[in-house]
Amino acid sequence: MFTRLSAAIAAICLVGGGAFAQSAAKPTDPQIAHIAYTAGVIDVAAARQALARAKNKDGRAFAQDMVRDHEAVNKQAAELVKKLTVKPEDNDTSRSLIKRASDKQVELSKLSGGAFDRAYIASELAFHRTTTSALQTLLIPSASNAELRSLSETRLKAFRSHEQHAELVALALK
Repeated sequence: MFTRLSAAIAAICLVGGGAFAQSAAKPTDPQIAHIAYTAGVIDVAAARQALARAKNKDGRAFAQDMVRDHEAVNKQAAELVKKLTVKPEDNDTSRSLIKRASDKQVELSKLSGGAFDRAYIASELAFHRTTTSALQTLLIPSASNAELRSLSETRLKAFRSHEQHAELVALALK
């Protein structure tokens, strides 16, 4: 059911940008909750890797922001799904995101110094562009629950802000 959506996410993650295919199947609220939560967990894991390996102070500060912001929003998401008695539903999209993130962590683990710093920020920039696009064009419009839509809109603002921050750090690392 979500093969096209998963393929779109995988393709976007691989090229680092673009928009989701408008013809992709619309996810359900439980699937949206899982996708959004998964995106936050992925970013926290990437940031923790960066905190252990990054040398650049701006890259480290960015990673600290990612841990703080994504853990806070994921806490809100967990509280919301509990309140709504919605059980987040694993799906092809969230599995695809996890696979791609795992591959990226392995790739980054082979780098050090400035090469790691640049690759981490480039990866974060691509991830935030992808997630921003997904939230804006697919996840928010597909959400039927107003509170889930509102939380997704909050996430969209955060991802946009993070994207801008990553762009600034990337420019400084060149």
